[in-house]
This record gives sequence, structure tokens and C-alpha cells, in this order.
Amino acid sequence: MEMRSKCPIACSLDLFGDKWTLLVLRDILFMEKTRFEQFLDSPEKIATNILTDRLHKLEKAGLVSKAPYGNHKLRMAYTATEKGESLKPVIKEIVKWGLNNIEGTAARRPPSMAAGAESAAEATS
Repeated sequence: MEMRSKCPIACSLDLFGDKWTLLVLRDILFMEKTRFEQFLDSPEKIATNILTDRLHKLEKAGLVSKAPYGNHKLRMAYTATEKGESLKPVIKEIVKWGLNNIEGTAARRPPSMAAGAESAAEATS
């Protein structure tokens, strides 16, 4: 990845600061989605060409890995790498901020983060 500066915020935004990449990571890390068609079922309705591009970008950055699933050589399952998993607390904090500051977002909270939680703070701890 070519850096436009050495600022860690700028570099991070270059990697996942568009409107789709964090949603793909959310689906992998919290919604347990692994297959292309599962990502397409997300409520945000990402286009196939954009999804293909973001999965490739995440794989190239070492945040996800892909492997064939089942007996299908051409069908891939995507999973978070250790580097990708390290973004979990960051995404949880973004969710927490959204829940506390953007009205109407509670219903869109990933189920794995909401299970048994009384508040946004509990959901992300």
C-alpha cells in the first residue's frame, strides 16, 4: 500500500476508510459471514464488483485470508487473520460511539455484540 503520509490515521483511512470496507470487516468479525453470497445479504446491499474489490484489498493487506470451501475450488471462504482480528476492539468502539450518539442505531447492532447486553458499554466490553 502506498502511503500518502506517515500519519497512522491517514494510512488507516487509506486502508479501510471508505464506506464499505469496515462493513465487510464487521460481517466477518461479528456476523460470522464467510462467503461472498453471505456478504451480499447484508442490509447495506454492497454491489458485487465493490465487494470483490474490498475482499481483494483486505486480503492483500493481510486482514483476511481466503480458502476454498467444500468441494468447490472456485468458491471461497473468507476469514479474519490475526491482523484482522486486532481490529475487533476498534470496530467495537465505533459501534459503541454510534449507539451512544446516533439515534436509531441500536437495531443495527451486530447480534454477537448485543447478546445479553443491557447497554452499549456492556455490548462492547
